[in-house]
Amino acid sequence: MKQVTLHITDKKYPLFMELVKSLDFVKKVEADDEPTKAEILEGLKQAVEEMKLIKAGKLKGRPAEELFNEL
Repeated sequence: MKQVTLHITDKKYPLFMELVKSLDFVKKVEADDEPTKAEILEGLKQAVEEMKLIKAGKLKGRPAEELFNEL
């Protein structure tokens, strides 16, 4: 079985995905889609909860400098 990596413009992406999914010989379609609004909101909600736990002393935080050094 072969794999193909393609770079498709945003404008043509929906049409291309529709076409690929309609092909009976394509076994698997993987896409690096942007996160949905719901996923972003869930991540923010989780971050706020973690901050509350850190402020309450129930969770240990990390210094910002340590995070920057990882970049």
